[in-house]
This record gives sequence, structure tokens and C-alpha cells, in this order.
Amino acid sequence: MKQKQLIAALLCAVTPLAYAETAGTLDEVVVTATRTAQSADATLASVTVITRQDIARLQAQSLPDVLRGAAGLTLSNSGGAGKATAVHLRGSNADHVLVLVDGIKIGSVTTGTASFQDIPVAQIERIEIVRGPRASLYGSEAIGGVIQIFTRKGGGALTPLLSVTAGSYDTLNGVLDLRGGGEQGWLGARLNQQGTGGFNACNGKPAPGAAGCRVSEPDRDGYRNSSLSLNGGYRFDNGVEADFNALQANSFSKSDGSILAGNETGAVQQVLGGSLAFSPMSAWNVTLRGGLSQDNSDLFFNGAYIDRYNTQRDSLSWQNDFALGADQMFTAGLDYQQDRVGSSRVYTQAARRNRALFGQYQGEFGAHGVQASLRRDDNQQFGGHNTGGLGYGYALSDTMRLTASYGTAFKSPTFNQLYYPGFGSATLRPELARSIEFGLAQRVASGRWSLRAYRTDVSDMIGFDAVTFAPVNINTARLTGLEGQAQVRLVEWDVSGTLTLQDPHQTSGANQGKLLNRRATEAMRLEVAREFGAYRLAGSLYAEGRRYDDLANTGNKRLGGYGLLDVRAEYRVAADWLLQGRIENLLDKRYETAQYFNQPGRGLYFTLNYQPGN
Repeated sequence: MKQKQLIAALLCAVTPLAYAETAGTLDEVVVTATRTAQSADATLASVTVITRQDIARLQAQSLPDVLRGAAGLTLSNSGGAGKATAVHLRGSNADHVLVLVDGIKIGSVTTGTASFQDIPVAQIERIEIVRGPRASLYGSEAIGGVIQIFTRKGGGALTPLLSVTAGSYDTLNGVLDLRGGGEQGWLGARLNQQGTGGFNACNGKPAPGAAGCRVSEPDRDGYRNSSLSLNGGYRFDNGVEADFNALQANSFSKSDGSILAGNETGAVQQVLGGSLAFSPMSAWNVTLRGGLSQDNSDLFFNGAYIDRYNTQRDSLSWQNDFALGADQMFTAGLDYQQDRVGSSRVYTQAARRNRALFGQYQGEFGAHGVQASLRRDDNQQFGGHNTGGLGYGYALSDTMRLTASYGTAFKSPTFNQLYYPGFGSATLRPELARSIEFGLAQRVASGRWSLRAYRTDVSDMIGFDAVTFAPVNINTARLTGLEGQAQVRLVEWDVSGTLTLQDPHQTSGANQGKLLNRRATEAMRLEVAREFGAYRLAGSLYAEGRRYDDLANTGNKRLGGYGLLDVRAEYRVAADWLLQGRIENLLDKRYETAQYFNQPGRGLYFTLNYQPGN
């Protein structure tokens, strides 16, 4: 599709919504885009904020359910709940997305990706999605962007919360929450148990002509997850504030696989963190943060142990924010990270550390806004890397702003790419990227809308050499696209929508000009909702265009587009009781986001919530 056609299609999708006659929406505060608190309107980055209210009203059963439909984001899943889920931001690779939980970096250091499928949605308070390179603030991995997950906090009067969900595929979820606090202290604890009988994950083909999971196991592949989160904090009389957070999720997932790859996985996701914030001077704020994250998995075949992959990330940060006036701020700090691998496989290198120094300036001068950031990473294996970012915003009016930005980023190879026995190549170089973006956003009485166009060039992209059966730096890629978001209130209806048009293709190698695999070229989501007294009705339409399952874009690897229709309802039974119902995939659409791996059909779910004080 030509660039002009893409622009026209996106403008047609979002512009009419911006001028409907509705009430305004409250501005959100974000911290991920700059590592400092600012309003979503003030940030120069492309940002999506998903609140707890949004999550509850979606009646989502998993984190991938929540993320699906966000602008610039596409997913691929290998067989339903609890199965491996890849998140692609702006067409980048799955390991080009940096993921944080309460400020602590998570993800497997062997695969380079976060286990989105194992992070319980019941434990999440809000999500911030920042699109575009953020390596100049966060270091490696932030080529496509950053996703930060904030867990639910304590505070307020001592309050219990209960929730029970039951539905299709023998799904049963239960949540017990207790939170409270006073003027200075807060504490919260949440226990979540979820499980589903699932369905057949994979329509595999054994040898000869092996494909997919390479076996034929037409059984139900269930999933269960038990999680616990704790958090608390205290604000001292002298202004010093301390807090801590802990999250652990233990999961067990069945799949289709061989005696070599396994067909059962037991996994543990753990995040521990704490911070101390204080102000030595009125214009100087200091934040010290430390923590660790673990991504551990044990593989089994029909109950027999096969292998284990345990990874841990330790991190420390020291951040200083200096107010240079009412509209200017300078930030400087140090980051430290240590990655470790423990496995029954022998990795020739099982640990590495990274030290970094970063600085950022933010300023507003009338209608003009500026953000500039620089970072120097010193990696134990790959030496020094410099990254930078520059953003500019100009207020065309009181409600409309034009933005432009440029940024560079890098991605260190994973331990699997470097050292996996019989596969890794220790000579790999880090992947490098540079990106440019232009945006237009407006807030009006009816709501808000935004439009972004971007291009990212990735060099030394790590690809697979079929001759040597090893990863090599042979590919370059160009990721171009347009993304739009809109929120309005039409008469009594709340309407929101996103549209993503992207062209992530390879620009060198044997597959030059081909699309990167498992990334849809078009995606959209339309959401409508209305309240009728004690009732609330909502519906959503999500659609994706074609994609290919392989880098060569062969015809038999082409996955067709699809559309999913969900409908939801709520009824306020009493002041503290809410009954919810959801029909997922109402039209029972069959589709695949990864070839041969099945996705859920029509499903019916009911949730009963108890929350005093609603």
C-alpha cells in the first residue's frame, strides 16, 4: 500500500471521532516515557495508558487479552492461555521490547522476552505502553518501545475485595484482595488462582513434512496459575518515602511437543523491588531503586523431567531530578544490571553485567517543548554503547500539538543466541537501530485523538543461517508505519478506536523485501459502551490483516486476516456487588497468529465482584 493511501486511511479512521460532541476525558499521568511523572498530554512520546478500570471493564482473562488492540502492537500466540506469547511493538522483534514491573526490568535472559502469558492480569493496576526507541533512558532492548506494568497497591480504609470468574473451557478464576492504610502508610496483599482446561493447542504434523509442534497430540492443553503479590510503603514526617513490592506467579501449562522439546512446562515468575525517595533540597529529588526478577522454567514430557532454564536479573538505579525552573528539569543517574543463567544445559558464559550513565533535559518555552537524552552503557561482553534521543513539540493551538523525535537504540544478543549448546554463536554483535517519528495530537471537548508516523532502521539484525544452523548478523530491516488512537463520547455512548498500518520488511539478505514473520500489516480495534442505570453494555471489534509465519513469505506459510467480535454486560446487583458477563469471539471465528497453533473459539464467561465502597 502506498504511503499516501496509508495516511488517508488512518486520517479517515480517527478524524471524524475527534469532532463529536461529547464531554472531555481526564488526562493521565505517565512516568515511563521520561522516567519522571508528567501528563500524557505533556509527553512527546507515543503513549497508551491502560487503567484498572479499563482492565475490569474489558473482563480480560489474561495480560495478552488486555494488550490486544493497543496502537502499534500485535501479538502471536502458540495455542491459547498460558502458551508462549510474542509481543511486537511497531513491527519490531519480540525481544526488542523492554518490559518493567514496578520499575524492575523483567524477562528471560536466555530468550530475551518476557512471559506475558504468565503475568496475572488480576495483579495489575495500570499499564503504560511507550512506543519508539527508549534506549537512551533504559538501555538494551528498547528498540520497539517499553511496556511498564504497575501492580495493585494498598491504601485507604481496610477493604477486602473478592472476585470469582467461571466459564468456557472449564475456566475458573478466583481473587482475594486485602488493602488498607492511613495518611502515611499503606499495605496490600492479593491472592489469585486461575485455571482452564484449555483446548488442543497445536495441529502439528509429524515427520515426514513435520510442521508446527511436529507431533500429533489431539488432546486438551490446560493451564493453571497461582500468584501472590505484596506491597507496602511509608511516608515519613521528613518527606522520605519508602516502598516495596513483591510478585510471584507459579504456573503449569500443557502443550503439544516431543520427548526432546517437552509437552509440559512449570514456570515461576518473580519480581522483588523496593525504592527510597527523598529531597536533599527543594529543587533536587533523589530516587534509589533496587530489585531482582526471575524467569524460571522446568520442561517435562508426560511428567518426566527433561530440562530447566532459570534466569535472574539484578538491578540497581540512582536517579536525580533537578528542577531548573517551573518548566525545566534535568535528570541524571546510574543504572546497574547483572544477568545470570542456571540450566542443565552447559552455557560457556552464564553471567554478564551492564553499567550505565544517563542524562536527560526537559523544557517548555511557550508553545515549544524539548526533550533530549543521552546514555552510555558499558556491557561486560560488548563494551561501550552510546544512545541518544531528541524530541520536539510545538503547540499549534491550545488543544493541538505537533511532535517530532529521533532516537537510537541497541539490543545485546541473548544468552541463547550466543551460547546455547549446538546453536549459539559467540561472535554475534549487538543489533543497532535508529528511528524518526512525527505526530499530531488534539484534545477537544469531545475527547482526544492522535496520529503518528514513524520509520525505524535496524542494522546487524540477528537472523538464522540455514547452512551453519546458527544465528548470524546478516539482516537489516526497515519498520515503517502509521498508528492512530481516538476516544470520544457520542451522545450517551463511549467510543474508542485504534488503527495500525505497518510495513516491517527486511532490506538485505536472501529475503530482501519480505515481511518480518508473524507481524500483521494492519490491525484495528473499535470499542463502544453505554450505561443504562445499573446496567452497562459494551462491545468490541478487533481485526488483523494478513501475516506470514516465515521470513521467506512462502505461500503455504501465509496466515489470513481475521476479525473478532466480543460483547460484554454488567449489572450492579447492589452497592458493593457487580455481576459481569462476556461472550468472547461471538461469531466463533477460526484463526491463527502462528501457523498450526489453535486459538480459542466462542466462549462465555461470568464474573461476580465484591468491592465495598463502590
